[in-house]
Amino acid sequence: MAVEPYRRRMLLVTGGAGFVGSHVVDQLAAQGEAVRVLDLRPPRAGAPDGVEHHVGDVRDAATVRRALEGVDAVCHQAAMVGLGVDLGDIAGYVAHNDLGTAVLLRELAAARFAGRVVLASSMVIYGEGRYRCAEHGVVAPAPRPVAALQRAEFEPGCPSCSGVLAPEPVPEAAPADPRNVYAATKLHQEHLAAAFSRETGVPVTALRYHNIYGPRLPRDTPYAGVAALFASAVAGGRAPQVYEDGGQLRDFVHVRDVARANVLALTAPDAVPGAFNVCSGRPRTILELAQALHATLAPDGPPAQVTGAFRLGDVRHVFADARRAADTLGFAAAEDFGTGIAELGRELVAA
Repeated sequence: MAVEPYRRRMLLVTGGAGFVGSHVVDQLAAQGEAVRVLDLRPPRAGAPDGVEHHVGDVRDAATVRRALEGVDAVCHQAAMVGLGVDLGDIAGYVAHNDLGTAVLLRELAAARFAGRVVLASSMVIYGEGRYRCAEHGVVAPAPRPVAALQRAEFEPGCPSCSGVLAPEPVPEAAPADPRNVYAATKLHQEHLAAAFSRETGVPVTALRYHNIYGPRLPRDTPYAGVAALFASAVAGGRAPQVYEDGGQLRDFVHVRDVARANVLALTAPDAVPGAFNVCSGRPRTILELAQALHATLAPDGPPAQVTGAFRLGDVRHVFADARRAADTLGFAAAEDFGTGIAELGRELVAA
């Protein structure tokens, strides 16, 4: 009886030349996996040997069909990211995030794909985080009024009594409440993937990234996250501009930890469907991040400037409950914040 030769699994990473995607590719390749990348950009300098790279657009069906040939699992990182500039960006976000995901899922269904899908989602789908009122328990505050923000009243109040709220970690079961265009498209990606999974039986894991920092962080773009914007300012000899009073709580997670969560979801013996917070489990203020970058990159340069400015699409506090990822996916962040910030600083200084 003839024995078929062993074939390594082929894993497709869309957006595999980008910030998170490139780290996913590195870790998969280091584990000996066969990796294919689909990205609008050419291969990055220093990409691992043996990685197959397709330059193309995930919105193009023919390109996606070619990239899916022989694929056993898909890691969908390709997206337009960040809060954006204004509503002039709305069509771009919908095209890259919603339409791109729809084309990918349609082609997977047409190919009778029988593997698993890991989707890069985001904590922005939660909108405001989880809050507790001493009198009314867990409540969902309304968007902060412009007049209150103009008075520098940044903390949301209880919708029932206007009392002070205490922020808490957000679990995955929290209701979605996207408050900007990017957030709306990330939630729609999850909804499209869930519909695809119900129709096809293909398991989908949605990883809700919190605020990511680390090597290859995008710089000098209005679509970058807060860590990138602060790092660019400090590296350029400018004071980081901290909005509101700097007391906004976020969870800053290292990109290698985020990549490891993806690898776990892609390579676990059994698929782990559902949504998972990918975070450090340790909230920090926006001002703490700015100060850490200043102390590491340019301690003699201008310190962070708290401006009191605000953006209507921003939320006050959102940080994650990390327990489900630990219990079900086997993921816990391992990278040290101070060490990671120092590493980022060295990279920026050398750039």
